[in-house]
Amino acid sequence: MDSFSEHFFPSNDGLRLYGRIYGHRSLEAGGSLPVVCLAGLTRNSRDFHCLALHLSSPVGGSRTVVCLDYRGRGQSERDPDKSHYSIPVETNDVITACHALGIERAVFIGTSRGGLILHLLAQQMPSLIAAVVLNDIGPVIERGGLLAIRDYLNNGSRPQTWEDAPAHLRALHGTEFPALGEIDWRDMTNAIYRDENGYPAPDFDQAIAKQLLPLDASTPLPDLWEPFQALGQYPLLLIRGENTRLLAEETATEMHRRHPKMTLVTAFGQGHAPLLHVGDLKQDIAEFLETTA
Repeated sequence: MDSFSEHFFPSNDGLRLYGRIYGHRSLEAGGSLPVVCLAGLTRNSRDFHCLALHLSSPVGGSRTVVCLDYRGRGQSERDPDKSHYSIPVETNDVITACHALGIERAVFIGTSRGGLILHLLAQQMPSLIAAVVLNDIGPVIERGGLLAIRDYLNNGSRPQTWEDAPAHLRALHGTEFPALGEIDWRDMTNAIYRDENGYPAPDFDQAIAKQLLPLDASTPLPDLWEPFQALGQYPLLLIRGENTRLLAEETATEMHRRHPKMTLVTAFGQGHAPLLHVGDLKQDIAEFLETTA
């Protein structure tokens, strides 16, 4: 807790949303632009804890780093209207958060769902963005990977104790994440679960996972190449998991062809979505920030 401050603020429709700020520097002060981190579908600000510690430290660039919980995740309030768990609504929440926290322009890091939000944000409020890091996401989402996420989130599987949780996650994801060590699996445990009467429980509204249940092999998926063009005006770092099933290599290649300012980095030994503090990734991100913003 000493490494970050906690902030609560209202959404446009009155929900209580949460964010944390690392670095203890005024967002209105001069110097380096802040970094805003946006998590995946059911994930939260804790996913970025280790990365934020690095980026806010002198060795990582002494940045101010803001990590957000979308509505229904982490410490943000659950929404009684489940239809509001959507990318357009969450994009508006990101804009609201930036206004509430005094952020006029920032570098954005978007993991999976967070990267899709950035596609919309670039269209709706381009002046807010200085540069973009996309973590294992692009304009084309592979159906097989999305179906795997649907099944994982809705299979009801959960660890019985906190002691069992790291091994539980490793059993589920270990083949796609051979690069992770014991500490990394513990970090993932602390990011995914909250304490519920002494037991680990997924830290999101289960209605978010249930939205994926109607998805099948015939469900049409959106084409986001047009929104991706809006990202063409910014320096872009794309991180792709070596073992990902969500972002095809062909899509990453086409993104690079269409975006002359894009840099591509592979997260070796990781699937979807890579942990950004593992291996050289945190330094890759720090160097990208140093050269672009």
